[in-house]
Amino acid sequence: MDLDDYQRGAGRTAAPRDKKNELLHLVLGLVGESGEVAEKFKKWVRDCDSDESRIDRADITKELGDVLWYVATLAAYLDLSLNDIATDNLAKLASRQNRGVLGGSGDNR
Repeated sequence: MDLDDYQRGAGRTAAPRDKKNELLHLVLGLVGESGEVAEKFKKWVRDCDSDESRIDRADITKELGDVLWYVATLAAYLDLSLNDIATDNLAKLASRQNRGVLGGSGDNR
């Protein structure tokens, strides 16, 4: 499956674009689901002493899927292609790597 196929599939389960506050709902949903990923890892650090063999990969897979849904749906709401976003991101990172600024800070390096 390519990313735009996923994005179209995610859109079939999204609320209508004209639903009141839908953009805000999508942004807050993305933040919330990202927080759930972080929460899983916080508990892994606290309860499992950061033992990588004890990461609950099934749980993380579900949470990352939720993050992916929100990214795809938010991008679609803004008329952005997930394939284009991914392609542009890899090009940006390759450019930073080639210029030796991959590990730096700031958006425009």
